Amino acid sequence: MHKVNWDDLRFVLGVVDHGSVGAAARALGVNHATVLRRIAAFEEAAGAPVFERHAQGYRLRPDRVAMVEAAREAAQALDRAARMMRPETAEGGRVLRLTSVDTLCTTVLATEHGRIARRIAPHRLEIVSSNQRLDLARLQADVCVRPAPALPDSMIGRRSGEIGFAVYAAPGGDDAWLGFAGPLSASLAAETMQQLAQGQPPVAHADSFLVLRALAEAGRGRALLPCILGDNRPGLERLPDPMPMPITPVWVGCHRDLAGIRMIETLIEAVAAALRAQGGPMRGQG
Repeated sequence: MHKVNWDDLRFVLGVVDHGSVGAAARALGVNHATVLRRIAAFEEAAGAPVFERHAQGYRLRPDRVAMVEAAREAAQALDRAARMMRPETAEGGRVLRLTSVDTLCTTVLATEHGRIARRIAPHRLEIVSSNQRLDLARLQADVCVRPAPALPDSMIGRRSGEIGFAVYAAPGGDDAWLGFAGPLSASLAAETMQQLAQGQPPVAHADSFLVLRALAEAGRGRALLPCILGDNRPGLERLPDPMPMPITPVWVGCHRDLAGIRMIETLIEAVAAALRAQGGPMRGQG
């Protein structure tokens, strides 16, 4: 297995973790053919197949489960070592990567950036905006701010805020609904949106609340938005709630392997404080 390209391993793990080649391709941001090619390269280098091919897709061979988990642990150990080897900044600190969805990156994290930066000095803050969940075990980010009902078992963190939602529209805009796509389509807000639309097909879909807000401002229809995006926008008005609106918890956390590292804990504390400071606007109460 000495000839294995370890970068191919993430494509193997992508299929294992996401359940299909297509889902892995979407999560990794590549096309279907790339995933197949990289899996084939890994299997050829390893000298044995990892998956069973079926009409329904790829299934991990039972005798390869232990190998895949051992490879996963090895890859994570290499990533942790690389993280610790990051060069220091001129001020003697390190660059810490914080990731979240674009809604929070462009509002709370932008507004509170100065306060967070002062609390983590001499370390520097790098914000990575992504509506896809980055792999914290593979150096893609150190800390995440994640709107979700709960954190996965691989992460440890704290609930530090809530996102409230409401329906917004431009005055005189179209009598239509704007729908969710991509990761948003599996959110609690998407369930509420379906109830609001009452079977009326949306006139447009987007995988970003920022895009949905822009469509609403252009008069294309009504959008269910986080209040922190919709409130106080001159081109939008907040409509009366026709039903209970969703509330999404917001977590600040890191991979379990990073728990206890002082600079990581400092960043988590700083971000959690920033979220609490913006609690009212996030819930739609100010």
